[in-house]
Amino acid sequence: MKLPGEDEQRPMGFSVIYTVIGVSAFVLIMLFVVMKSNNKDSGASEYVQQTLQQQQEQAEAEQALAEATEVTTEKKLRAEDLDFWDMYPVDGEESEDSNSSTNTQKSSSASKTEDEEEAEDKKSDSKKSDSDTKQEETVQNDPSTDGKHTLVKFADGTEEWVLINPYLTKNTYDFTNLSESANIRKYTENGKKISYVGADISKHDGEVNFNSMKAAGVDYVMIRLGARGYATGQLTLDEYFVENIEAAIEAGLDIGVYFYSQAISQEEANQEANFVVQNLEPYRANIKYPVAFAMEKISNDQARTDTLTREDKTTLANTFLSGIQAAGYVPMLYGNKEYLVKSVDMTQLQNYDVWLSQEQDIPDYPYQYTMWQYTTTGVLNGIKGDANLNICFVSYSDR
Repeated sequence: MKLPGEDEQRPMGFSVIYTVIGVSAFVLIMLFVVMKSNNKDSGASEYVQQTLQQQQEQAEAEQALAEATEVTTEKKLRAEDLDFWDMYPVDGEESEDSNSSTNTQKSSSASKTEDEEEAEDKKSDSKKSDSDTKQEETVQNDPSTDGKHTLVKFADGTEEWVLINPYLTKNTYDFTNLSESANIRKYTENGKKISYVGADISKHDGEVNFNSMKAAGVDYVMIRLGARGYATGQLTLDEYFVENIEAAIEAGLDIGVYFYSQAISQEEANQEANFVVQNLEPYRANIKYPVAFAMEKISNDQARTDTLTREDKTTLANTFLSGIQAAGYVPMLYGNKEYLVKSVDMTQLQNYDVWLSQEQDIPDYPYQYTMWQYTTTGVLNGIKGDANLNICFVSYSDR
C-alpha cells in the first residue's frame, strides 16, 4: 500500500530525460541555424560589394588603358626620334645599331630629300613665275617699246629716252603715205597729195636760180633774213636776202623767212623781232609762209647763248615769236629734236607752229609740226651745192 507523495519522490524515468535532451538539442539546433543564416546573409552582402568594387576598378583600368593606348597611337615615338638612343650602344651591337641608325638616317634623308625636292620645285616654279613677271614688267618698262618715251640723240653722241609729255598735241602723220622721187618728197591722203615742196636758202647757197627750182617742183622757199653774231652779238642782214626774196617773188614762189637768234635777254629778243619786221615791210604782201625763230647750238666754238637755261631759251623764243605775231605774220619755231625736246619747254610754246629739222627717212619727233626739213645735202636744180629740202603739210598760202 503507497503512501501519499511517494510517486513524486521517485527518480525521473528515461523518457523524461530523453525529452529534455531532445528539446535542448532542438533549441541548440535552431540557434545554430539562426546564427548560420545571419552569417550567410552578411557574407553574401560583403561578396556582392566586393564584386561590384572589382567590376568598377576593372572598368576604370580598361578606360585608363584605352586612353593610354589612344595617346600612344596619337604620338608614337620611334627610336630614331630619341637622341639618347645613340649615346649608349650595347656591347657587340654597336655596328648593328650604327647600321640601323644609318639606315634610319638614309630613310629620313630620303624622305627629307623628297620634301626638299618638292619644296625646290615649288620654289623653282615661283622663281620662274617671278622671273616671267619681272621679264614682262621689264618689257613693259622698256622705254624703247612702251610707247611712252622718245629717244633724243645729242650732238656729243650721247642718247636719252625722254618721257613723252601727255599734254602736248601729238602728230598723226602716217608715213606709209610718204613717197620720194628725185629727192622730192610728197605726202598723200586717200591718194591725193596734200604736201608742199620747199627749200631754205641763205648766203651759203650763193646765187640761186629760183625759176629752175620752181620747175623742179619747189612750191615755196624759206629765206634767211639775218642773224645775230654768236660772239659779237651784232645784228646783221643776210648778204643775199634782198636779192633772194626779190628773185623768189619774180619766180612766183611762196615765201617765208627765218632769223638766227643769239639773244641772251628779252630786250635782245624784242630787238631781233623788230629787226625782222622792219626788213620785211617792203615785202609784206609777198610773205605767205611763216616767219621762223631759230636758235641752233654753235659747233666747235663758244657762243654767248651757251650759258642760257631751258627756262631762258623758252622765254626768249616766246618773246620773239609773240612780237612777230603782233606784227601780223605767222610765227614759227625752228629746231632739231634735241632743241625742241630738251632745250625749250614746248608746253609754253605750243601755240606756235613748228618747223622740225631731222635728217632721216621717217622723223620720230612725237609732237605736232607743220614743216619738216628732211635733208641738208639734197640735190636740186637751181642750187649748185647741197640743198636744204623741206616738206610742208599745210598750205599757208591758202590761209
